[in-house]
Amino acid sequence: MDVNNVKSQMRKGMLEYCILLLLHREQAYASDIIRKLKEARLIVVEGTLYPLLTRLKNDDLLSYEWVESTQGPPRKYYRLTERGEAFLSELETSWRELNETVEQLRSQGTVNQA
Repeated sequence: MDVNNVKSQMRKGMLEYCILLLLHREQAYASDIIRKLKEARLIVVEGTLYPLLTRLKNDDLLSYEWVESTQGPPRKYYRLTERGEAFLSELETSWRELNETVEQLRSQGTVNQA
């Protein structure tokens, strides 16, 4: 089994949650989202992000507005909708439960805790 493949799948599974977390704090331009995810070492490329943003918008979890830019064409800024905020709240609960379960299992096991 390839550990890099498993790590990649774990990151993909967390990407939606992390995007919603970022947009909960403030609206953001897609390039800003990519930069913040890279800074957090959750590597993502535009080809991954844009379809996900579109899906989240189609699910009414995100909305966007065009904002004029002094450095080129208008930019699309994404933000959470009311439904997105409620969905994020549900994900927060799920994350806490999952994290508690994993920590409980780790404390019972022999996995190196680096």
